[in-house]
Order: sequence, then C-alpha cells, then structure tokens
Amino acid sequence: MSISTPGGPERRPTVVSTGKKPAAGRPASGAKAGSGKPTGKPAGSPRAGGKGPRKPVTPVKVSQGRAWGPIALFVAVGVLFVAIVGYGAWATFQGSKPWDKRANAIDGIVNIRKSDPDSLKYESHKSGPLTWNYSPPVGGVHNAAWQNCMGDVYDAPIANEHAVHSLEHGAVWITYRPDLPKDQVDKLAGKVRGVEKTFMSPYEGLDKPISLQAWGYQLKVDNADDSRIDEFIKDLRVNASVEGPTALCNTGITATGTTPRELQQQPTQ
Repeated sequence: MSISTPGGPERRPTVVSTGKKPAAGRPASGAKAGSGKPTGKPAGSPRAGGKGPRKPVTPVKVSQGRAWGPIALFVAVGVLFVAIVGYGAWATFQGSKPWDKRANAIDGIVNIRKSDPDSLKYESHKSGPLTWNYSPPVGGVHNAAWQNCMGDVYDAPIANEHAVHSLEHGAVWITYRPDLPKDQVDKLAGKVRGVEKTFMSPYEGLDKPISLQAWGYQLKVDNADDSRIDEFIKDLRVNASVEGPTALCNTGITATGTTPRELQQQPTQ
C-alpha cells in the first residue's frame, strides 16, 4: 500500500516483530553498536558551550606531615624534667657525703692531713717568728693569738703565726698576690666579707695568683672566677676545725704586718 505525500508517493517500511526483547547489554535497535554512549539523557548537567557532560572531579589527597613542633616541645620538656630530677638526686647524694670526702673531690686540692700529717703536729703555742713546710702554711705550730676571722678583709700582709691559729679554729684563709687586679681582689672580698670564719690578705711570693688554706688543706687557682673557691669555702669552713665549731674567730688580732704580736692575757684555745 502506498501513501500519498506532498512530495510524491513514499513506501512505508515494513517492520517485522520477532516478539523478543533486546539482550541485556546490547543497544536497542537504531543505536550504534560499540558507541558506549547512553541513548538517554546524560547523568551530569551539560557543560557551558554544549561540550558534553562535566567529568567528575577526583579528590586530591593532601599529605600532612608529622606535627614536629609539639613533638619537639614535648621532648624538650621531658629532657629538662629528667635533668632537674637527676641534678636534684645528684646534689642530694653529694650533700650526704662526709665533708672530707667532698673536699677531697675538689680538683687540685692538696690534702696535707693525708700526705704529710706530721707537719700539722705541735706541742704548744710558741712566741716569735715560726717556720713551716708550706707557703702559705696550712697548720702546725702557731702563736697563742689568732687573727680575727669574722669575714675580715685585710689590705696588707698579716703574720702567719696568727693566721695558722685561725685555721685551727676552722677558718678559711684566702691569700693572693699583691699585684692581683683590683676586680679580682673585689670578687674575693665579696666571698669573704661578713662571712664568719673566713678572712683574706695579700701574700708575697705565691706561685699561683690565689691560694686558699684550711687546716690541713690547700688549693691554688689562677683567678677569682674559679668555681672551686666556693666549693673549698663551703666544704671546709668550720668543718676543718681542730677545736670544734665553737672555737672563736672574734677578739683576735686585727692589725696587719708579718711580725707576730705578743699580747698579754690573750685567750688561748
């Protein structure tokens, strides 16, 4: 049968129905095989300009490194804490040691009590000039009068005979070369002035700029900034006394000069 159209007769195609549905995955009749494009409306909205659907954006993973700042701070605090605890334990242990063990641990100290104990022996006080095995002397025979050692700072040499008696009472005697710079002398004076059982004076002929004496102990250093000076004073002041902590340091000789004074009715201890 033919249908008349304005353009002339046209034969309508004959469609034969098979009664079967298209197989799954195959394009329907009229679609190009293998095109892979859906025949329906695309899922995404069309891009501007009609260039087809917008491609999905793949999320970009941002790699975040370790937070080193907080970790470093935590480590630093931990190290500081361990150091403080460790130092406290060490200081406690050191403080619990007997004073003579602490003194012997000072680098460079000379323990005459151990190396030459006979030089420290004496039978009685003696008048007049005396001699010793060490310079400055660290103990042994001495005058009946002691040098005042209540934190006294003497600006001129004093008599060994009186100074040794002060050592017997537990004083620390700091001596220094007369040409030691003033700032160094001032630092030494700051360690002595007002501290009972300490005294200081210039001393001729020292082989080191500064020499410290306690009964039976001596330490020589190069400058007043040496931390061993404080250790020496801390460990030996009072502790090195031969006559105990109650031995006097006041009412002694306050005059300078290397000739011993012979005082009447001077208390003897």
